[in-house]
Amino acid sequence: MNLNTVSIFDLSSSEKLQLVEDLWDDLAATTSEVPVHEWQKKELARRKANLMSNPASGLSWDEVKRRVRSRYGR
Repeated sequence: MNLNTVSIFDLSSSEKLQLVEDLWDDLAATTSEVPVHEWQKKELARRKANLMSNPASGLSWDEVKRRVRSRYGR
């Protein structure tokens, strides 16, 4: 065991966030390798069908951001 190894739990908050961002970017670059479960595919299909049959049920991106910011104060 290498005692000079740093645990991810020893990183600062900003370093952890950077690590998460780097991991996310890496996953996003290889989306074909990210598993999507059958239940997730079914849920996405259900939501798409709902939106297609009732377009007014959807929210604009601006409305989504407004709701999130009002809920979490940002």
